[in-house]
Amino acid sequence: MTRRSWHRLERAMPWLVAVAFIAIWQLAVSGLKVSSIVLPSPLDTVAALLTYHKTILRHAMFTLQNTALGFGLAIVLGLVLGVAIGASRLAYAGLYPLLIGLNSVPKVAITPILVLWLGIGEPPAIATACLLSIFPIIVNVATGIATMEPEMEDLLRSFGASKLDVLTKVGLPRAMPYFFASLKISITLAFVGAVLSETIASNEGIGYLMLQASTQFRVPLMFAALIVIGLMGVATYLLFAVIERRTTGWATRNQHRTEVHQFGN
Repeated sequence: MTRRSWHRLERAMPWLVAVAFIAIWQLAVSGLKVSSIVLPSPLDTVAALLTYHKTILRHAMFTLQNTALGFGLAIVLGLVLGVAIGASRLAYAGLYPLLIGLNSVPKVAITPILVLWLGIGEPPAIATACLLSIFPIIVNVATGIATMEPEMEDLLRSFGASKLDVLTKVGLPRAMPYFFASLKISITLAFVGAVLSETIASNEGIGYLMLQASTQFRVPLMFAALIVIGLMGVATYLLFAVIERRTTGWATRNQHRTEVHQFGN
């Protein structure tokens, strides 16, 4: 197989796997005569998606808005805390154990507290999305800064560079590949946080829609909502993959760059 053919196959693999998965799903449901209340077929799911597309779109935009706001807040706070932890041993010693403890607490247990403090609707969804997505950003930024070679820092300091100069001219640029790698992970967690909160305390959003559909046994609608949230997650992941490639391509291995082309031509 030539290199060009290999690249074409690599780009086509996500589509081939998706088509194979849908075909197996349809054949299994049809062959085993599974009720749509238990597992709807792809055709039933598509039918529900077309029938309720306006409702799904409205709830999806609500979820996307909450996710974006929570994720944006996580980026700002994650960068600040990541830089502080990576650049200061005292900050690392004081903050890192606390962050690990907070991240270890199940967010399902935190969401009711956020509802008590913030009410229902958007605020707890934004806060939960932020809490779920902030930890990978902090860890990756701190790692990128803290793993800077001591020899490089000593060399820069010998030329008269201050600690702030070393941080801004070398530490932060070196942490950028770690930062963008964390964004691709964190954005999916932000969607999880927003949907989780919407199932508990919201009158809108994909989580609320799925909860209402489950109480009415409209399982095809639930699967249609799942597909929409999955597609939004893939789309935002690819967006940050493109941004990563354009901003930190110098630090990205060739085999990792193909991910932004897999859904291409």
